[in-house]
Amino acid sequence: MTDWLPYLIIAAIIVFVIVSAWGVRRLQARHVRSAVAGESQAVSSGHQRVAVVINPSKLRAEEALSTIIRSATLAGWETPLFFETTVEDPGYSQTRRALEAGVDVVIAGGGDGTVRAVAEVLSGTDVAMGLLPLGTGNLLGRNLDIDVGDLYAAVQTALFGSQRFIDTARIKIANSVTKESSQHTFLVIAGIGLDAEVVGDTKDDLKKAVGWLAYTEAGVRHLPGRRKTVTISLDDEPEQKRKIRSVLFANCGLIPGGIDFIPGAMIDDGQLDVVVMSPRSAIGWLAMYGKIVFKHKHDLPMMNFYSARKITIRSAEPMETQLDGDPSGAATEVTVEVDPRSLLVRVKNNSVDTSEN
Repeated sequence: MTDWLPYLIIAAIIVFVIVSAWGVRRLQARHVRSAVAGESQAVSSGHQRVAVVINPSKLRAEEALSTIIRSATLAGWETPLFFETTVEDPGYSQTRRALEAGVDVVIAGGGDGTVRAVAEVLSGTDVAMGLLPLGTGNLLGRNLDIDVGDLYAAVQTALFGSQRFIDTARIKIANSVTKESSQHTFLVIAGIGLDAEVVGDTKDDLKKAVGWLAYTEAGVRHLPGRRKTVTISLDDEPEQKRKIRSVLFANCGLIPGGIDFIPGAMIDDGQLDVVVMSPRSAIGWLAMYGKIVFKHKHDLPMMNFYSARKITIRSAEPMETQLDGDPSGAATEVTVEVDPRSLLVRVKNNSVDTSEN
C-alpha cells in the first residue's frame, strides 16, 4: 500500500460521516412516497389481537414490552401475547405460534435479524407486521419512515398505524465446495463480496459503542483486495462475465446515516435494484463514495446499476454473503428473486398521536 492511500481512505470516511449526519432528514424524505403514502389503509378501530416476537437481549426490550402493554390496555384490548426469540430460533417458530393463535398483527421487536425472521413467516398471509426497532441498523424501519429513535412513537405506529403491502425478496445460497445450501427472505439489501466481508468482520463491541459507524472501521480494513470473476444473469438472460468486488441486491435503498444508497430502489415496485461494484483502487472507492453521498448523476465505470426480478450470480470460488446486515455464509452461487406485495406492514398514520402523555 502506498504512503498516500491511508490518507485517502481516512478522507473518504470523514466526508462520508459528515455528509451523512448533515443530510439525514433531507435524504430520508426521498423514500416516503413508496414507504408510507399511496395505498396504505386504515386499520379497524375495534379490538385487535396482538402478538409480540421480541429479542430479550436488546437493551430496551423490557421498556418496549411495558409500553406495548400500557398502550393495549388503554385501548381496551386484551393483553398481547409475548414470544421471546433465542439464539437457535430468531423468530420463526414464535411467529408461527402467533399465527396459530389468530392474531391480527405480529410486532417484531429486535434487530434486523428478528424482523427478517418474522417477515419470512408472515409473507403471503393477511396478518400485518409491526416494527419495534431495537437493533443497530434497523434497516426496514428506516425505509418505512418508522421513528427508530422514538420507542413510544414506534409502538403507536405498530398498534394503531395504517397498513400496506410491500415487496420481499428471496435468496437461494449454494456452496459447491461444502455442498451446503439454504434459502432465506430479506427485506432491504443483500449482497455478495466485500460488503458481506465487512458485515462479518465488524466488531460487536464497537457496534455497541458507536452503532452503525462500526462498519466503517471494518470497511477500511477490507478495502485493499483483489477483484473476483463471476457470471451475472438478469431475468434468465445470457450470463455476463464480470470482475467484481461486491454485488448488492436492493429491495429498497436507505441505509443508516440517512444515506439513500440506491435512490431508485422502491419497496413496492416489484423489482430489485442491482449494484455491481468493481473498483481497482482507492481512487475508485473515493469516486463511488462521492457519487453516493453527493448524488452525482454521472455514470462511473466501476459502479453499474441494473433492475430485474431475478438475478443469478456464480463464482468459481466461495464468496461471503449477507442479508440485511447479517452474515449468511459463503456461496459459489446465489439466486435472488423479488416477491411483489407479499408482506403487509404497519406504517405511520397521520391521525396517530405519537406524543407520550
